[in-house]
Amino acid sequence: MDTSAKALEEAISIRRQIDNLERRLSSILGGGASPTTTRPATTARPAARPAGGRYFSPATRAKLSAAARARWGKLRGAATTATPARKKGQLSPAGRRKLSQLMKARWAARRKAGGKKAAAPARKKGTLTPAGRKKLSELMKARWAARRKGASR
Repeated sequence: MDTSAKALEEAISIRRQIDNLERRLSSILGGGASPTTTRPATTARPAARPAGGRYFSPATRAKLSAAARARWGKLRGAATTATPARKKGQLSPAGRRKLSQLMKARWAARRKAGGKKAAAPARKKGTLTPAGRKKLSELMKARWAARRKGASR
């Protein structure tokens, strides 16, 4: 009986600390009041609560993520990202223009040279050339002759 009363008192103490921290977080984020008691009328609540059990409006989530990014930036020693991050692999309009001009110059040079270069005829992969076939034939004949010579002894 004595241990359950201590556990109950500890649970109440922890709950008070949580409420205090929620109030402090709310005041830091500019809400002024506890997010559990007041919500903006314009945001729609989801049908079911998330696994965490607490609902945050999109605006609040954006504020929280911005604050987290600022904290991470301070920890890393870098300034907060003021410029929007460029998508990876995208060309800027100036880069696209430059690339287009280079390609046009290359195509013009190719037209001036008289079209495509005369390339060697494409060989099928895995086929032997006549010289290779002849060399292989001679090697095999030499191997068979050596076997016949070894078998007759």
